[in-house]
Amino acid sequence: MTGGPQITLPWLDPEHPEAPFPDPGHALRDPNGLLAAGGDLSVPRLLNAYRSGVFPWFEAGQPILWWSPDPRAVLEPAHFRLHRSLKKAIRNRGYTVSFDRAFEAVIEACAGPREYAAGTWITGSMQQAYIAMHRTGHAHSVEVWDGPRLIGGLYGVAVGRLFCGESMFSRERDASKIALAWLCRHLVAWGWPLVDVQMETEHLRHLGAITLPRREFIARIREIAHAPEAPGPWRVDPALSPLDPDWNTAP
Repeated sequence: MTGGPQITLPWLDPEHPEAPFPDPGHALRDPNGLLAAGGDLSVPRLLNAYRSGVFPWFEAGQPILWWSPDPRAVLEPAHFRLHRSLKKAIRNRGYTVSFDRAFEAVIEACAGPREYAAGTWITGSMQQAYIAMHRTGHAHSVEVWDGPRLIGGLYGVAVGRLFCGESMFSRERDASKIALAWLCRHLVAWGWPLVDVQMETEHLRHLGAITLPRREFIARIREIAHAPEAPGPWRVDPALSPLDPDWNTAP
């Protein structure tokens, strides 16, 4: 009995993390966006990847796999849809929001078991890689608290003026949406035009995510992902509430 078709991928040299990635236009159509394998998860490699429109995604027991799917899902922070029910939740539930207060707890929660999945792609090596990114000021978290209890949040990578969302979690209804609302409100104030959310889901589409052809996505991030940046911890500005009536939101 013979196996399925063999896939030949460029293999990245772990000794040269800053070497250019293959052209995302050469990524496979099936599976959609698979571009390369190997390399490492060092901070220079990950920054290089996100600036190139590429991200790692693999399961335990697999080599590191690098992806750039077509189309690409994005969220323009100024067009985040703050629906009436979410606005009510932010106003009435008494939750508090922080940035970069509990990054390791957020990524651990995102790696936890889900009802719809048997395992997780956020392996131990991935967690350690993004914790290293956070400690060098390039990865950030948003936390939602009910008193002292962490009930939701998200994390991702900042390159230039592009935020690359990685994962989110909720332990109470709407908690991850609240985290994303606060993040988008701050990104608008900071002049950050785009959040890369990688793959479209119904949840993200409901909040305003759209898809772009990969070629258009790469063209849009070419400048913003290489913009000057000052890595370091983020802090919530209470004046930048998602309840600001002048913010562009959906009914």
